[in-house]
Amino acid sequence: MHRQWIAGLVVFGAGVVGLLLWPFISVLELVDERSGRVVFCDRVQRGEELVISFIHSVNRRPVFDTLQVERDHLVIVKSRFDAFGAGMPESSTSEGTLAVAPDGWLEWTVNQPVPEITVRVGRVADHTLNLKGRKIRLSALAEPGSALTFRVRKARWLDLMKGRCIP
Repeated sequence: MHRQWIAGLVVFGAGVVGLLLWPFISVLELVDERSGRVVFCDRVQRGEELVISFIHSVNRRPVFDTLQVERDHLVIVKSRFDAFGAGMPESSTSEGTLAVAPDGWLEWTVNQPVPEITVRVGRVADHTLNLKGRKIRLSALAEPGSALTFRVRKARWLDLMKGRCIP
């Protein structure tokens, strides 16, 4: 009886250790490409959406790029904008569909899976990550001109418990 209790305790302890050390929790991380340092990390769920908003450099109008979290990658879902500008789509193509939304905004729907996406933090664009009701200015995470890479990866429960999101 005593041996069974010890064996059960050992199995339970190994399970707890495995749960704490095995990377199985999806996180969104932003990595400063210059330093390789993770500057932002937060737990995310499959299907969750995030929006990167910015001011277009030419027409000075807002643009909202929607990304969706998948198991091990991101999906570029769509861009919303209210005015055409340099580099903005002007019609539907094989790459995506342009439509006018009920609110009058233009929507460029792409639904393109990507392993990661890199954004160069704008000096005037005011790039902002909109995630879970929070607005995080990318210029608060990295110097303007820096490249930040967005990616989904698996993290250990122990790192999240300690408030860390380190690979």
